[in-house]
Amino acid sequence: MPLRSGMVHWPGDPAVIMQRVQDMERGDRCNVTTLSMSAHTGTHMDAPFHFLQRGAGIDALPLEATLGPARVIGIEDRHSVKPAALRRHRIRRGERILLKTRNSRRCWRTDAFIEDYVYVTGQAAEFLVERGVRTVGVDYLSVGACHGDGAEVHRLLLGAGVWIIEGLDLSSVRPGRYELICLPLRIPGADGAPARAALRPRPSRKR
Repeated sequence: MPLRSGMVHWPGDPAVIMQRVQDMERGDRCNVTTLSMSAHTGTHMDAPFHFLQRGAGIDALPLEATLGPARVIGIEDRHSVKPAALRRHRIRRGERILLKTRNSRRCWRTDAFIEDYVYVTGQAAEFLVERGVRTVGVDYLSVGACHGDGAEVHRLLLGAGVWIIEGLDLSSVRPGRYELICLPLRIPGADGAPARAALRPRPSRKR
């Protein structure tokens, strides 16, 4: 998601403020911008330290967690991601799974926070942990619910070594297999960091 002043952010977190402190239109010799925001705004990654007091910071991310083959799975449920919706996809150990829900086409259209976004239930988080996935990506600001067991969903995934990408825009992406490139800013000890995420189609196998 593009970063800009006034964009949607998690309730209670600092708003995004981008300010041009040097501007060539005002006669300065170059343009310089300051940026103030939460580490969990827009497209970002959560580190274990986000919900685990002794968890690793975002700088401990192993690059193979977010670089390599990934699968985008379409979720039709308008409320939440449940185990039954995942089970049919035969998820395998070590997969990088990105969940495309109605969030992508609905929630990013407004700068107001949408509370009833599609989230991953605790049971679905347990299923993903049992399947041994490496990374989970979601298309709004939190993998867990705004109210209820959202914190527990984070603890389940992060505690099991599953890395979390939040704030993806999958509106123009079809379900299928891709190559994922996602790198958060390297901030030592941080609970999360903004990230740039990209998908490219995987080359077809030659017979």
